[in-house]
Amino acid sequence: MKIVVDAMGGDNGSKIVVDALVEFKKENPSVDIVVVGDENELSSLKDICEVVPSQSQVPMDAKALDVMRMKDSSMLIALNKTVEEDADAVVTCGSTGGFLSASTLMLKLIPGVKRAAFVAPFPTAIKGKKVVILDVGANNENTSDELYQFGYMGRAYCQAVYGIEEPNVFLLNNGTEEGKGSPAVKEAYTLFKKSEFPGFMGNIEARTVLNGLADVVVCDGFSGNTLLKGTEGTASLIMNEFKKILRKNWWTKIGYIHIRKGVKELRETLDYKSVGGAMLLGINKVAVKAHGNSDAHTFLCALDVAKKLAENDVVTKIKEGLGVHEPEQ
Repeated sequence: MKIVVDAMGGDNGSKIVVDALVEFKKENPSVDIVVVGDENELSSLKDICEVVPSQSQVPMDAKALDVMRMKDSSMLIALNKTVEEDADAVVTCGSTGGFLSASTLMLKLIPGVKRAAFVAPFPTAIKGKKVVILDVGANNENTSDELYQFGYMGRAYCQAVYGIEEPNVFLLNNGTEEGKGSPAVKEAYTLFKKSEFPGFMGNIEARTVLNGLADVVVCDGFSGNTLLKGTEGTASLIMNEFKKILRKNWWTKIGYIHIRKGVKELRETLDYKSVGGAMLLGINKVAVKAHGNSDAHTFLCALDVAKKLAENDVVTKIKEGLGVHEPEQ
């Protein structure tokens, strides 16, 4: 297996990528890594990775056309390497918009796929269970046909990553009744229902997304990104307020001794960074966008996600789910 890594562009610099790669190689010595970035900053990796120098990095606010002109940027070089060396996956914590546009143009959409989508797993009330949500930010709006395709893409991801053979699939909506929602969501509901989509369970409201019933939740990119950031913010608020309560006085501090195991489990459940990042589904390679503010642990999680997706051949499973097959040679 070969994974290409863009080491530049994250909020915390390349050091966190270096630390993550050192740890990753200890656990996965057989995986080949090509890392792109500032040669001086990556010098400590030369004995364990192939280091490819770059002259610049893609800024977070870069527009699509700007990114494609930055031929000497770490992101463009990493994507070129992914194509040239037929690598299994590419990972970055750089510009989301830049990665989306450049990946779509350079790695190409799977034939028949209308739009790529970012997919991210969220924690649920059931310990150890995740719910897969897409799109969480690759698009501002989507058609009913695109939402329908997202269902197949999310289903394939859930099967490959979590081993759930028949995932429950829901549409995110402002009510559970059939006939609710925007025109695109109502049309998508009809498509899912008429096609007897495997595992389709109807609409789901945001307040019950994390109760553990759903395996896959389909939504447009604007709604999904709003749900993602709202959930992250709520989780941070809960943990911060809980810390204040535990530090309030000596009695609460003593009480913490008896519940610290539960507090640790709660912290781990609500830690969105442990997911590592979002995969861009619908293109011909495994492409993982790590959080822009990733630390070494978060980026290591993103590398683990990329490896797992490549091992389980999620791209092929998406093609099969959509009825797309490689042309005969």
